[in-house]
Amino acid sequence: MLFFEDVELGRTQKFGAYEVTREEVIDFASKYDPQPFHLDDEAAAQTYFGRVSASGWHTSSMTMRMMVDNMANNAQASLGSPGVDEIRWLRPVYPGDTLRVELVTTDKRRSRSKPEMGSIFGTVTTFNQHDEPVMTLKTIGLIRCRDPRGDQG
Repeated sequence: MLFFEDVELGRTQKFGAYEVTREEVIDFASKYDPQPFHLDDEAAAQTYFGRVSASGWHTSSMTMRMMVDNMANNAQASLGSPGVDEIRWLRPVYPGDTLRVELVTTDKRRSRSKPEMGSIFGTVTTFNQHDEPVMTLKTIGLIRCRDPRGDQG
């Protein structure tokens, strides 16, 4: 199990292989982001996207799925997250794309008010199958400390 004390600054994790399907793109968009370029080929052809593309929020959700699977596969003492910062959608994601994630740990801080937990900060980049970045965000994760009375590092 990975605890706060085990987190190394600068560590890069590479994981995921999420295949984006047309059915999922349209289903997500119809429920949560029903803009024409996410739903209709003809409408999308008249836009910057050129064809049906995934919602940025769908891209975020697929990224989150890969992150949660990675945490589960690598037994992390995750306690959730208070949010993300600076989310950017850099390129469209299309049906047929395969996404993957790189997460670089940039900082960590033990909580002063809740010494049983700490925060870890990272930069997440989601790539398509051409190794082109399609999304970036800065993440904040809460993680259990192995020893709440331990040092602050």
